[in-house]
Amino acid sequence: MSNSIIELFGLEADNEVINSCELTNGNGMQLKVITYGATVTSLKIPLKSGELLDVVLGFDTLDAYIKSFDLESAPYFGCTVGRYAGRISDGTFNLNGNSFHLNKNDNDHHALHGGSVGFSKKIWKIKSKNEGLNPSVTLSYCSPDMEENYPGELSVELTYSLSEEDELIIEYKANTSKDTVVNLTHHSYFNLDGHVSNVLEQELIINAGKKLETTDEMIPTGRFLNTANSCFDFSRAEKCPSKIDATFVLDPDSKLAASLFNKRNNLKMEVYTDQPAVHIYVGGNCFNAIKGKENADYHTTSGICFETQNFPDAPNHDNFPNSILRKEDTFNHKTIYKFESF
Repeated sequence: MSNSIIELFGLEADNEVINSCELTNGNGMQLKVITYGATVTSLKIPLKSGELLDVVLGFDTLDAYIKSFDLESAPYFGCTVGRYAGRISDGTFNLNGNSFHLNKNDNDHHALHGGSVGFSKKIWKIKSKNEGLNPSVTLSYCSPDMEENYPGELSVELTYSLSEEDELIIEYKANTSKDTVVNLTHHSYFNLDGHVSNVLEQELIINAGKKLETTDEMIPTGRFLNTANSCFDFSRAEKCPSKIDATFVLDPDSKLAASLFNKRNNLKMEVYTDQPAVHIYVGGNCFNAIKGKENADYHTTSGICFETQNFPDAPNHDNFPNSILRKEDTFNHKTIYKFESF
């Protein structure tokens, strides 16, 4: 039986209420999302063994999520990233003959995760929920004109839903009052073995023959590197690397971006998207400063991110996919994380 439940998750510093919404599909798959950062806190998958396994990293309390942004390298567990996922060189881009200077939060650049205070730290509103065959919740956030120095008031709706095929479906829709740039993504760290292990024995496939070349500061040069016969070649199943932080150019003829398989419990996840790239990152370290869910100690190989998105720094490269949202248009992005237990 499908259902949805809304509960209090905590109070923010100025006593603003942060709610949690739980969705359950007919198979027993469970999703929990909080309104702080439109963040996925839990995703439980029913296994053939009867176990219900939580496959994303996160925290048990709102206080831990807030404090995690003060860590040496904030993990951004499960959050929504915007307005622009990925770095923007020198924090600057030109649009309609005007130059926009974004807040810089990584050396001289507007770094990944949307700047100094991105969507991951905003309080979203629950707009609607559905308890039908495919339970869903829609959250909304209105980003004011010139927030982080982006032009236009950007109205965003984000819908999380669970299908009867054990898919987590994430759909973004955005409109702007002025021409702007936008690139939204999801930042869950997945581990198909739960919380106590690492991802190093899990098998990764990435449906890409190229990756973006970047500088030492992770800024795209505008060039593409072939991945064949390199350490970035995941055209066939390979064990997850202990360190990776790279943007892969997806096959435009296929919606399948990547897959992850855990042979210990025969659980598989496939990632489908309509976006041109997936950024792959292995990490999750909380530096022994904050405990994860169920008192877990997260480390540098605790989870792997599949951030489906446009290219970083696309506003500054004519040969990259268009990242401009015109005021008369609507931004759409759909990504599916599909699970199968054998």
